[in-house]
Amino acid sequence: MTKLITLYACGEGFGLPEVSPYVTKSEIHLQMAGVAYVKVQGWREDSPKGQLPYIEDASEKIADSTFIRGHLEARYGVDLDAGLDTVQRAQAWAIERMCENHLAWTSGYFRFLLPENFDKGPAHWFDTAPETARPVLKAQLLEAVSANIRAVGVGRHSEHEILALAARSLMALDALLGDKPFMMGDEPTSVDAFVFATLAGMLTPFFDSPLRRRAERFPRLVCYTSRMMARFYPDFARAQADEAIAA
Repeated sequence: MTKLITLYACGEGFGLPEVSPYVTKSEIHLQMAGVAYVKVQGWREDSPKGQLPYIEDASEKIADSTFIRGHLEARYGVDLDAGLDTVQRAQAWAIERMCENHLAWTSGYFRFLLPENFDKGPAHWFDTAPETARPVLKAQLLEAVSANIRAVGVGRHSEHEILALAARSLMALDALLGDKPFMMGDEPTSVDAFVFATLAGMLTPFFDSPLRRRAERFPRLVCYTSRMMARFYPDFARAQADEAIAA
């Protein structure tokens, strides 16, 4: 019997099937590759690179979503960009880099560094910690996230400037998507995994922010996000629909 791949993840939350866009990327790549996997709660301290996601496949641990994709394609003989030519593959890589190395960080700013959103969401990660330790743990998390966002450059700007940068990337994504169902055509390819993860994180109704309201101005991106959710997280999409009807 083939052993299941284990995907170490953050888990559901914030109105999303997975709170980490990088875990979401790897989970969708696992589905695209058609390999059996089980998703469990992971801890950064156990990861080879101190981050989530990572997978365990036949006792081998692979960390980082991009290297997880490479492992899946090499070991299982799949091509997540099948049907794309050389130029399209380059375009897909460039779009993914724009989202991972820039747009996702703007989203992180509005999730973590707006006090009302931090208090509503990430602050609750410490609810099971001793009450006296919670303020210190929250402060340490904010300090670490703020340092990372500043290190990539996004955090050096004003909130207005960060929103303007994000809006420009959203306009680019909208133009690149056009009237296609997925970023590169009629079927999803590797790039759709992280584009979707980024947009879903922005559009979740759990958080309110200027970025969410700006993203909602792009109906094609909103529909694309719903399409991807229904495709790769159908149970979650149905639950969301039922909740909307009940409300």
